[in-house]
Amino acid sequence: MPSLRVKTAALLTASLLIGGAALANPMVGGAPMYASKNIVDNAAHSKVHTTLVAAVKAAGLVDTLEGAGPFTVFAPVNAAFDRLPRGEVQTLLKPENKDQLSKILTYHVVAGKLTAESLRQDAEAHGGVATLTTVQGEKLEVKPVGARLELIDSKGDKAIITTADVMQSNGVIHVINRVLLP
Repeated sequence: MPSLRVKTAALLTASLLIGGAALANPMVGGAPMYASKNIVDNAAHSKVHTTLVAAVKAAGLVDTLEGAGPFTVFAPVNAAFDRLPRGEVQTLLKPENKDQLSKILTYHVVAGKLTAESLRQDAEAHGGVATLTTVQGEKLEVKPVGARLELIDSKGDKAIITTADVMQSNGVIHVINRVLLP
């Protein structure tokens, strides 16, 4: 019969493994985000990213975001899209506005796998503000604000990264609270 010490060690090991799995696969929008799945596969299961997923589909960007990458995606939640002027999301989702929608969405994507720590270090190395070039081609600024990171779009509007470093097989997602506009 195993001793109390052996049982305790086994229980501790099991707890660490479960905890490690929880950290490796964080919950976003009520769904686990698996590091072994790609950006689209994971986002499609998040209840707080249904508008983003619909927009990615309408813009024809699914194949791209399922590709090898790596990509860093700043993923606005549904509430961020709700802050846009009334009717704007529905207008953008129409086929005739596919190019405009694609420009907005690709403004949320940067080539490479940029963690929150690497974004913070880049900002600190450049006087407190890092400048990123988005896949869309325009600049996006990142600025540490206390423990959080703030994104500043080309119009000067700000978004906060609310959940950082959600690892994907083809990059990383950072959940944000606003839609960024080029």
